[in-house]
Amino acid sequence: MVKIAFGSIGDSFSVGSLKSYLAEFIATLLFVFAGVGSAIAFSKLTGGAPLDAAGLIAVAVAHALALFVGVAMAANVSGGHLNPAVTLGLAIGGNITLLTGFFYWVAQCLGSIVACFLLKFVTGGEAIPTHGVASGMNGFEGVVMEIIITFALVYTVYATAADPKKGSLGTIAPIAIGFIVGANILAAGPFSGGSMNPARSFGPAVAAGDFSQNWIYWVGPLIGGALAGLVYGDIFIGSYAPLPAAEDYA
Repeated sequence: MVKIAFGSIGDSFSVGSLKSYLAEFIATLLFVFAGVGSAIAFSKLTGGAPLDAAGLIAVAVAHALALFVGVAMAANVSGGHLNPAVTLGLAIGGNITLLTGFFYWVAQCLGSIVACFLLKFVTGGEAIPTHGVASGMNGFEGVVMEIIITFALVYTVYATAADPKKGSLGTIAPIAIGFIVGANILAAGPFSGGSMNPARSFGPAVAAGDFSQNWIYWVGPLIGGALAGLVYGDIFIGSYAPLPAAEDYA
């Protein structure tokens, strides 16, 4: 069964929780700085040319490497979510309370916003690229694409990090998580942008002042993350053992 718990103010404002929020803020900031920065760098080097195959590969690799490092650096403190969709998916399985998860969202979004404004400052006012669906696609198609790729991401998080039976597989969790994000960007980048992360899309939208399609990157990833939490947390983990208390990814 779904193991959603609301939580308490006391737990959500404990010293450990406050450290977790700070870890999420810092790790998300560094991840978004590298990810968005790679897109800005490509635009700078090509004189503003549209993203081509080489640029897509470069951006995908940058995101994969940055997320791998970001998850690894925050894992022992906050679990290394760096993504509201991951947090929601883990809340569905009882790995984190809804109240604490909400403050994770705040920290993640603030980290992304600060990263984008820092990029705007250090690059001399370069435009901050925002996510949007490709020409010829509509919002619904973009949402479905984001649902699928975010499901893959959060399912990977469960399989490699949140599953009590992960064993030694947990040591490669950050690598696996980074790899699935890089692969999904290669597949979905030319279509939906390959966000999988509401915070990753929200920061650039704030810095650029363009929220025209930002809803897609909340609706799609949150549905995909929740579905992955339901499937893996309820069908697999729920069938053989109770979820552990706050340990990994909690």
